[in-house]
Amino acid sequence: METMRYSRILLKLSGEALAGEQRFGIEPEAIGQFAKEIAEVATTGLQVALVIGGGNIFRGMAASAKGMDRAQADYMGMLATVMNALAVQDALEKNGCSTRVMTAFSMAEVAEPYIRRRAIRHLEKGRVVICAAGTGNPYFTTDSAAALRALELKCDAIFKATKVDGVYDKDPLKFPDAVRYDTVTYMETLEKRLGVMDSTAITMARDNNLPIIVFNLYKEGNIRKAASGENIGTTVQGGN
Repeated sequence: METMRYSRILLKLSGEALAGEQRFGIEPEAIGQFAKEIAEVATTGLQVALVIGGGNIFRGMAASAKGMDRAQADYMGMLATVMNALAVQDALEKNGCSTRVMTAFSMAEVAEPYIRRRAIRHLEKGRVVICAAGTGNPYFTTDSAAALRALELKCDAIFKATKVDGVYDKDPLKFPDAVRYDTVTYMETLEKRLGVMDSTAITMARDNNLPIIVFNLYKEGNIRKAASGENIGTTVQGGN
């Protein structure tokens, strides 16, 4: 069995990752690609928790900016993450992976309520735990939910899977001279507003020395490479 550097990780995916090239909604083919990789690393004994955004379906902050009540909009965004979680659960189980969807507020007909000790037990049994509905509270992003769940579940690291291969000093999709960091500190991330995760998530990670590994989701094999400790992206850590 392949040896992984980490024993338990939390993988943070954007909702857009589920949309594929159509950029909106859910594209089963796109989900199938990374679901296969997640299922493969789970067979190595790596314990995997997931937090997925909902931006491919609904963005609470965007709706709030257009006049909708922020709390109401955020609850709608949380519901979008549940839809995404169910889609990813389906894809993982088609790849032979045992899963549990756990939601931050009660939706007993479709998922278990999130209970920390129960989630840890699922992980110990080799099940991929998909944490949905954010933190269950408005005004908190799924980035913050990812940091919170990673700490609660005693994960070794957060894997932030994105469309670029790490953290840059400026947007590499707009600036060809952008420079990628191999490592960057929590404070640099906050002070330079590098956009890794929101400030609440970065601060929680900093205060608890939880590393964040940022890498390209769309390069085949990257999840396994990150889990085995290969330097494929940017590590956010240190510099408290």
